[in-house]
Amino acid sequence: MTFADPLAANTPDPVKDGSDAEFMTDVVEASKVQPVIVDFWAPWCGPCRTLTPAIEKAVRAAKGKVKLVKIDVDANPAFAGQLRVQSIPTVYAFKDGQPVDGFQGAIPESQITAFIERLTGESSGPSDLDQILAMGEESLSLNDLGGAAQAFAQALQLDPKNEKAIAGMARVYLADGDADQARQTIAMAPDPSKEPLVNSVRAQLSLSAGAPVALTSEQEAKVAADPGDHQARFDLALALAAAGQLEPAVDHLLKIVAADRDWNEQAARKQLLTIFEAAGPNAEIARDGRRRLSSILFA
Repeated sequence: MTFADPLAANTPDPVKDGSDAEFMTDVVEASKVQPVIVDFWAPWCGPCRTLTPAIEKAVRAAKGKVKLVKIDVDANPAFAGQLRVQSIPTVYAFKDGQPVDGFQGAIPESQITAFIERLTGESSGPSDLDQILAMGEESLSLNDLGGAAQAFAQALQLDPKNEKAIAGMARVYLADGDADQARQTIAMAPDPSKEPLVNSVRAQLSLSAGAPVALTSEQEAKVAADPGDHQARFDLALALAAAGQLEPAVDHLLKIVAADRDWNEQAARKQLLTIFEAAGPNAEIARDGRRRLSSILFA
């Protein structure tokens, strides 16, 4: 005779259907205790019928390390709109009350598992390719551009389509001041790409080309004279970002969002997301900026 495990019977299901009314409780507050994945879907969405069961399976396999909240965007459009969900399926990961990672579209189960592993901080041992990429990242962090280029080139020999290696080589060129070569290199990666490092390089290139004019003291004086001139403040932020001064650029853009989040079709918020992407998902300026932006949007 087989008996049911009473502990298993009392284990709550980590998967639930969510709503706009319960979003703050089920997602934002709950993510302060453990990571929460939010799956934005709709009944008519074909890829959702593939992705959602795969995420449910992976979340349950994680055995309580992460929760999944499914949001039907047709019935619950509010937070999907605030998070700028423009296509479905879209998945966000929340941790400590803030969105920290995400992707769009159906992806393979292996990538879903890797996504959860990043979120929970658990993964299997590194492969040879992973170790080479790590060497490249370490060299780049030490400004050893020659060592970084050698490591990323070796990674590309092992896997010519590896997006982390492509992004690594492009970042070497950027660090060396060769934006044209960086642009040619990053073009080797798919567009659009699901790799954050690829999108970071593309965002950096966008920032360097996005300022209408070079940074000048006159711009700062214009904003100081009229703090409510959002266009002047926005232009100043663009110039600061293009000059690599991301922190003050973020400060100015957040001031615009706080004053009028819908100004110029949410141009300030969109530019903030570009800066966060350029800085990289693990950069402190991106983490702090997202927290500050969320506090404004969810206030």
